[in-house]
Amino acid sequence: MKYFILSGEASGDLHGSNLVIALKKEDPNAAFKSWGGDLIEKAGATVLKHYRDLAFMGFLEVVKNLPTILQNFKTCKKDILSFQPDVLILIDYPGFNLRMAKWAHKNNIRVFYYISPQLWAWNTGRAELIKRYVERMYVILPFEKDFYHKFNIDVDYAGHPLVDVINNYKPTINFYEKNNLNKNKPIVAMLPGSRKQEIKRMLGIMLSAIKHFPEHQFIIAGAPSIERSFYQEFLNKNQSIYFIENQTYDLLSHADAALVTSGTATLETALFNTPQVVCYSGNWFSYQLAKRLVNKDLKFISLANLIADQQVVKELIQENLTEIKLVEELNYCLSENGRSNILKGYKIIKQKLNLGGASESIAKLMVDRLRTLL
Repeated sequence: MKYFILSGEASGDLHGSNLVIALKKEDPNAAFKSWGGDLIEKAGATVLKHYRDLAFMGFLEVVKNLPTILQNFKTCKKDILSFQPDVLILIDYPGFNLRMAKWAHKNNIRVFYYISPQLWAWNTGRAELIKRYVERMYVILPFEKDFYHKFNIDVDYAGHPLVDVINNYKPTINFYEKNNLNKNKPIVAMLPGSRKQEIKRMLGIMLSAIKHFPEHQFIIAGAPSIERSFYQEFLNKNQSIYFIENQTYDLLSHADAALVTSGTATLETALFNTPQVVCYSGNWFSYQLAKRLVNKDLKFISLANLIADQQVVKELIQENLTEIKLVEELNYCLSENGRSNILKGYKIIKQKLNLGGASESIAKLMVDRLRTLL
């Protein structure tokens, strides 16, 4: 069969790549086209547009780039129609993908949605759009089944695909030598995000902590879709920091603690047992708008805390993201007591997610459904 996979960011590229690999096992003669990234392409899909050209974050950024976004819709529809897929598989990225779901449904193209938009966080009304335009939803967080049940939507849950990715990961033995690092100085990892707008906002405040920890080496994890030159202004301001690319998992497996921009990276950091401080700051207007839209029952913003349903790691959000508080929380992560408490919380997260084989299970469910209803 022919599969068109639509992913608009780095995490979707990762999960999409593992889904492609799993789908090829279930359907060996399958053909794949995608809007995605390097990982989906490496897995065997023809990538027609890279997600780096789709990363617009926040209300103001979307308005400013509206002509480009509208053109992207036209191009995507054209790409799908020319391929004539048996199914369109949407991965997260709701602002774009829910509109594409509506269009595909009206054009008699079957629609699967893999990795739910965070409707439980805000805009729960979008669940009605999924009910109307998406044939089947495949979720990766344990509490999402109950959420969709409230809207009489049956979904499939088979665990989180990151569990397998990280369990199968083998750290590089010569990580220190390869990156000219000091083996005698503990590492603090900095994961400032995967979009240029958020990196600009987050990295400056993260770097402010360095002078308080002279006994540690701070390392920036470069986002796979962002060129090194983009980080250069930050590297020029502080000669004592390191920068590495395409080695985030190696970095997390060697780090004593991490400063992490909210997102999938908070869960990845937890699965590596690395104590972390979760950071988030948006521009004032976008943040005020988000505050009014967010579900008032939502207690946390990080996946680590949401899955555990308790505060496992500290979240420093907007005006609380200051140098003083960042240093205080990083000291806690690096303390024996802090590390012990955080690791206990990580154990709860793993117990809730530890089904294993998520990508393979979802691929089998998808192919079986396609074949049964052909």
